[in-house]
Amino acid sequence: MADALSELARHPIGVVVRRTGLKPDLIRAWERRYGAIEPSRSATRRRLYRDADIERLNLLRQAVQAGHSISHVASLTNEQLRDLIRDDQSASVAARLEPAEASDLKATPQTILTACLSAVERLDVTELELQLEQAAVALSQIHLLERVLVPLMQSVGGLWQQGDLRPAHEHMATAVVRTFLGGMRTAYHPPSQAPYLVVTTPARQHHELGALIAAATAASEGWNVLYLGPDLPPEEIAAAAHQRAVRAIALSITCPPDDARLAEDLRRLRRILDARIEVIVGGRSAEHYQTVLAEIGARQVSDLPEFRRTLAEIRSSNLDKNIDIT
Repeated sequence: MADALSELARHPIGVVVRRTGLKPDLIRAWERRYGAIEPSRSATRRRLYRDADIERLNLLRQAVQAGHSISHVASLTNEQLRDLIRDDQSASVAARLEPAEASDLKATPQTILTACLSAVERLDVTELELQLEQAAVALSQIHLLERVLVPLMQSVGGLWQQGDLRPAHEHMATAVVRTFLGGMRTAYHPPSQAPYLVVTTPARQHHELGALIAAATAASEGWNVLYLGPDLPPEEIAAAAHQRAVRAIALSITCPPDDARLAEDLRRLRRILDARIEVIVGGRSAEHYQTVLAEIGARQVSDLPEFRRTLAEIRSSNLDKNIDIT
């Protein structure tokens, strides 16, 4: 029995921190002072946690976040904790129906991110959608994008690559976030004289969440965004850019980091574009193409704040020079 328990106790505290949102010191305090869980020890005396420990810690976290003291709830069984949490949720139905009130329940980017990750792990589409809807009310658009959506998808991708999540979890999260970002992007109505920006991914780049986040960000910054989806060859990108007389093109390069054909596609795009159209490139694999990006004069951005600054610089330059590429 002890050997079976040891086999199940396989998670180091770093995994527990990521899956629960609790700090290591707090987890250890709950262990020592209140006996909330009893982790096993490895041969080198490192704490190892079971899936059941993580589940219990998440229940305790929810109860404490609802206002209960850890000294009171640590002695409850998991079933009693679930009943308590269920009662608390029933009592806050009105707040759930009115997101403006729900935003007052200490909704921070970290608590929302933790709740979203938990929903993904449970494959709970409804809960993930609800958390994102409430986040849109509780947080500014910048915080929502930079401190919830970007780290959420980075965490989901990392957990999937590590084998802690199945492909189904990653696909569910992607589908929900894609729909949510589409709604964010179309919620903005910039003036007709605002500059146009094409957002897409180059050919063979099939992951579009980075492009969707860029499109939503640009729309919130007052740009007219022409979102073309993923996986477009340079001729199609250039044709769309010229038809709508865009001021810039934003490309997301996610993976793979070693596509030999991508460098030539980027060079061709620059050759067939109007010289006055700026090219902005971001994404986690963009750094692997720095040589060709420098060669074609593309503006490489590493995060959303830099992307917003770049958009502002291009727009300011457009106004200063009174550029019209129609």
